[in-house]
Amino acid sequence: MSTTPTAPDISAVRAVPTTIKDTRGYTVFRVVNAVLLVLVCLVTLYPFVNLIAQAFSSQGYIVAGEVNLWPKGFNLTTFETVFGDERFWTGYRNTIIQTVLATGIAMVLTTTMAYALSKRHLKGRSVFIGLVVVTMFFNGGLIPNYLLITNLGLKNTIWAIVLPNAISAFNLLVMKSFFENFPSDLEEAASIDGLTTYGIFGRIVLPLSKAVVATMVLFYAVSFWNAWFPAFLYLSDPGLQPVTLYLRNLLAGATGSGVEAGMETVQIGANIQAVAMLLTVLPIICFYPFIQKYFVSGVMLGSVKG
Repeated sequence: MSTTPTAPDISAVRAVPTTIKDTRGYTVFRVVNAVLLVLVCLVTLYPFVNLIAQAFSSQGYIVAGEVNLWPKGFNLTTFETVFGDERFWTGYRNTIIQTVLATGIAMVLTTTMAYALSKRHLKGRSVFIGLVVVTMFFNGGLIPNYLLITNLGLKNTIWAIVLPNAISAFNLLVMKSFFENFPSDLEEAASIDGLTTYGIFGRIVLPLSKAVVATMVLFYAVSFWNAWFPAFLYLSDPGLQPVTLYLRNLLAGATGSGVEAGMETVQIGANIQAVAMLLTVLPIICFYPFIQKYFVSGVMLGSVKG
């Protein structure tokens, strides 16, 4: 007589835990770490929130130190005055053009030079790297640079802003370190398939280097956007000056005499300072979230030594 096999009693099978329970010490660490990170975020955000509050507050409340996280004596006088000035919009246009052009040229020069220096078979490689490192600590000085730009005929042109800062030694070394750790097998396979050096760089290396490229774009864009001193030296034509120089002159006039050339100010001093800083940093803050995901990984990848 045959017997029919019976299914095992599932209820009798003891459930086996699939996760490891955190220890008490690790749980305490996670809580403390979360609290500290929240505090750091609050401390970091406070100056910016305070800056926004001051930009929309009246001068008297700012001077009295009564403005913290919320505007007091709410007003838009300074914003209306700045936005109504044609030079402000001309400066913003110039800043955008200069930043885009300078960043594009800087990325082309930096990526190509970093890729070349990453090749250990390059003749004179150590000499070139040494020359790059020297520029991080020594430069020709303010007056020789001014005379050089003037004698080259670059004064009062956009090239006086773009070309002298086309390559950052720090950014170049970071990208070089990244390319040194790039898998050589991919380049060899592409070379066997018939790609030239330029083809390998443009079709293989760069598409796989988005993280470090995006990080360098951010570094260069922030640097060129915030730079006002080169424009102060080389651009005497108001039609070429960036918005940072316009806001600097606005701030200097407000803190000095209370009246900026051609502008009758009601809100001066601290209010002008807050508005100037807010209008300067706001575009970069809006731009940063789009490449934030590449930022940390790009810096870390470029800092690894082979």
